[in-house]
Formats: sequence, structure tokens, C-alpha cells
Amino acid sequence: MIIAHHKSVYKDRSCNGLLDLKEYYGEENTFRDHVSGFSSWSIDAIGILRELNFPGVSADSLLSEEDALEAYRYVIEHCRRKPKGWSKWKGLLMGVDHLASATEEFKERIPTLFSIPDVGFYNRQHPLYPLSQVLSEANKKHTFVKAPTGAGKTDFLLKRCQGRIFYTLPFQASINAMYERIRRDLNGVVEDVRLLHSMSRLVIEGEKAWEEKVIQDKIGASIKVLTPHQLASVSLGTKGYETLLFDLCGCDIILDEIHTYSDIMQSIILTMIEVLVHIGCRIHVGTATMPSELEQKILDILGRDQTQQVELLSSVLDSFNRHIVHKVTDFYSVLPVLREAIENDQKILIVCNRVRNAQILFEKIDELYPEVDKMLIHSRFKRKDRNRLEKELQDIYNKVLQACIVVSTQVVEVSLDISFDMMITETAPIDALIQRFGRINRKRKPKEERTLKHIYVIAPPDKKEDCLPYSQEILQRSYDALPQDSLLEESSLQRLIDQVYPQVNVIDLSLDAAFADGKWRLKELFHLPKSAFIEKLDIDSVSCITQEDADTGKYREATAEERVLMEIPMRYSSLRWKNLETFPYGSHPFVIPDIAYSSDRGLDITRMGTENYDTNYQIL
Repeated sequence: MIIAHHKSVYKDRSCNGLLDLKEYYGEENTFRDHVSGFSSWSIDAIGILRELNFPGVSADSLLSEEDALEAYRYVIEHCRRKPKGWSKWKGLLMGVDHLASATEEFKERIPTLFSIPDVGFYNRQHPLYPLSQVLSEANKKHTFVKAPTGAGKTDFLLKRCQGRIFYTLPFQASINAMYERIRRDLNGVVEDVRLLHSMSRLVIEGEKAWEEKVIQDKIGASIKVLTPHQLASVSLGTKGYETLLFDLCGCDIILDEIHTYSDIMQSIILTMIEVLVHIGCRIHVGTATMPSELEQKILDILGRDQTQQVELLSSVLDSFNRHIVHKVTDFYSVLPVLREAIENDQKILIVCNRVRNAQILFEKIDELYPEVDKMLIHSRFKRKDRNRLEKELQDIYNKVLQACIVVSTQVVEVSLDISFDMMITETAPIDALIQRFGRINRKRKPKEERTLKHIYVIAPPDKKEDCLPYSQEILQRSYDALPQDSLLEESSLQRLIDQVYPQVNVIDLSLDAAFADGKWRLKELFHLPKSAFIEKLDIDSVSCITQEDADTGKYREATAEERVLMEIPMRYSSLRWKNLETFPYGSHPFVIPDIAYSSDRGLDITRMGTENYDTNYQIL
């Protein structure tokens, strides 16, 4: 176990696995390297074993180099003979080692480290939320529930859980909101609720914030709220997968909104479900929409006889009808309707597929309606500005009673709990459109208070390159599938999804997966280098900082958490030809001219050229 602690015993990325060393340097050289100084350190090692009352070790115990050579050869043969599978002992060793390294003040939490949460709170019932009226079938291990936003899906998924819970969601903002919701719902009942994503250290606050940040990614916890990316290693057998499997064994895994992921991530998730079922997990899938073919693939893995499948009746779905859809040729054809909505004090959400489109449209809106409160939100803001804008969107614009306009990109599709009165949107894939529509007339109301709200969908561009990041074919199919000047019926959404996606593009992971056809492909104590599929998920992601933050030393002198807040996430493909300088600190971000960034518009990619650098600029 100790030999395999941080390294795979074979084909380790650093080529320092035990079997790698023997293969490259031979038995004699490898042994000599390990046994260097043996006469002195072996005495200390025996002393430690004696203090631990290790069997067979006494005050008179001694070891010779011959004994060490015999032990070395035993270990080599032991590693060679390992069967295919994963090592629970290695998972445990690495997990507790990392836990012990985190903090010495953690001892009082150990007794409750693996405690099962009491989720009885989620058995609450309310006539407005039909899923709250559905009884949980205790004899069914898994769950597949398909229902619109506002049907009580979250409560239903949580009340189905019997053990420790891993709740996965696709976006950081929605993960943060779920973490806060669960902590609020179960306050005083469940103590160890953890948040886990790449920026989660920036979210955790309170008296015990330091302790929570230190342990958030360690084994244990009654409930963890995270992204499936944090679980991907169990599918691909990459470093640390045994510890993750040890933590997951026998737990309840909620996979919410999994249809929103890319083809690569959906394929990884399907393999991940196979692994989780194999190690005894209970899987609970929740979705508002999903292609039928993907649904069938998931049910094939779970087993239909072991899965409680829940869908609402058409008569119930009709009560969720909220939108009248209008298909229009361009944005300008909607201007009269937009003016009328402003005069009627409506909250208007405009969604674009590209950041640049959103910025151009926002400038136009500002010219046309200077007197109306408005904001622009997209992914190319400094993280501190993005956090501020999201908070303003939810706490101010979402609650105002007078007219306002928010121009956005895909960042509003799932991640933010807002409810506006009217939408103008560029055509997106049908599943993304349905998510966007969910930001309009969102709140569930009694029948006598329900109203219909209007959504205007702009036709797809004529050129393929103008349709990016989406496929022109998918955009056109989605646009054609929508009704014209009529009600979008919730009961018709599955038909629309299947019309646009008659087939699901599942990527073959057979060459990368650590588990296939119900069997492990790796030997115990082995793990694989970072998977090519994992790299594809984030290989194009880079960060930028402004010239001011670099030149004044703000970024260089900041803490790791402060640096993250200064960074602007970008795709490398968007700036690869800009010849920007990189800053030799932190994440080695690219440095953009100050003129290319503003706190209310974000990063303007057209002004990122080096010709706009301040002439006094110099990397510190």
C-alpha cells in the first residue's frame, strides 16, 4: 500500500512506479537505491513498528540487507500478481492520509465523518408541487424522474436517498445555490454538508470557513454537492480513483440535469453510472428534458425492474404551460414589442449565444432605452465582477417592480433562479432553449393566478460559422420544431426533443475506460495518467488578467483565492493569435490591455491586441 500511495506501481506518469523502476534500471540498481542508508533508518522504522505493537516486532528485532532484499522481491512479485480490480485498502490509506494532513483540529469530527443524513424534511407535501404527492417505492433501488421545473424534483430526489448523498449539478452557480438550500433546509439536523467545485473555496463563509475549506475535498461528509467532473476519475481510472470509490461505495448519487453536458461528458457519465451501480450505489437521475435514446441507455444500465420511474400525467403537465412562442426573423422585428413591454413595466431577458453578440446588443439597447435599468452578464468577466453581477441579477433585477432589461448568454440557462416576464433569444439547441424558457414565468402559482408569458425566438444565421458554438443543422431543426405564435405545451416537449435528437452521439470510451462490460480492466494498485477525455474537457480553458492587476503587483502579491477573483476565464482558441504576454505567477494568466476590459461590459475581444498595451507596461 505504501509503495502505491502516490504512484501507480506500473506505467506511472513519472515512470517511478515500483515495477517501472525495476524494468528501467534492473533489480540490483533499484534495490540499492531504496536500501541506501538502511542500517540507520531501519532502526527507526522498527522502533515505530514496535510502538504500534506490530505483530512479531520486539525490542530485539533487527533486519539485515538480506532480509530487505527478500522483502523487496516479495513486494515485486506481489504487485505483479495483483488481480484486476480496485484496491479498497489503497483508497482508504490515501483518503485518511490526506484527511490527516489537512488539519490536526479535525479529531472531533471523525465519529460523524460517515454519518447518514436525516432527510425526512423532504417528505413535505404541497398541492402545487405534484412530485411531493408521489410516494417513494422502497423496493426500487434507483430513480429516474422527468418533470418540469417547479414540480418538486429536488425534494423527490432527496427523499429517495437512504445513505450518504452525493448531489451533482452541471454549473457552479446552481451548485452554490443547492448547497445553500440544503444547509438551510437541514440546519440543525445535518452538520457535515460540503461544497465541491473548482471555485468552491471562494463561496464558503462563516465562523468555521477555514476548517470547511480544508476538508471539503476529503473523504466523508453526510452530503456533498459537486459536479460530475469531480467523479469522472472512477470511469477512467486516473490518479485518486480508489479513494473516490472508497468514499462512494454504497452511497446515494443524485445526477441532476445530466442532459446539459457535452457529448464527451455524457459518455463519461454513462460509464460512471456503470461503475457506481457495480459498487452498490443507489442512482437517482432527475431531468426536465432528455432525448429518449439517452433515457433508454441510462435505464438499461440501472435496470428497469430496480428503478422507480416517475413522469407526470399529461393533465398535470398542462398545468405547467407557461409560454407563448413567437418565431421572428431578427431582433429589430421585436422592437415594437420590446417598447410595449417596457411601458408595461415588464422585466425582459435577452439571451445571445455568443459573448460578442451580447455586448453589441447591449450597446444598442443602451442607445435605444437609456432611461431603463439594464445589465449585461456573460462568462468573460473577472470572477469578482461575475459574482457581483449574479447577485445583482437575483437580488435586484429579479425582484424589481418596474421595467428592466438583462442581456445575457448561456450563463442563465440553468444556473440562476430568476423569473422574468418576457424573453428574446437567439435560436439554440432545443434542450438549451427549454432551459432558457424556464427563466420566464418560472414561479409556480395556484391555478387562478397563472398567466402566460411571451418568448420571441430569432431565426438561426444563414452561415455555419455564425451559428457557432452550435451546429447549424441542430439550430434549424430546433427552430423548425417550435410552435409559431402559439402555446408551447409541456406535454409536447419530449416529442420536440426527439424530433431534434433522433439519435444520441455517445462517444466510445472503450480504449480509455477503466471499467467495461461489468469488469475492471485495471489491476489493483495501478492507475492511468490523466485521460485524453478529461483533458478535452478543460484543455481550451485559460485565464486572463488586466494590465493594471499585473503591473501594479496586485496579482503577484495576492493570495491564491484573491488571484482567482481577478482572473477572466477564456478559451485559448479565442486568443491564441493575439501574441499576449503571460504573467509568471499564479495560473500564469495572459495579460490583456486595460482598455479591453470594463466591470460592466466585461472583456472586449476586439481590443485585446498588443497594440493597446500601455507603453509603460512591464512584467514584474
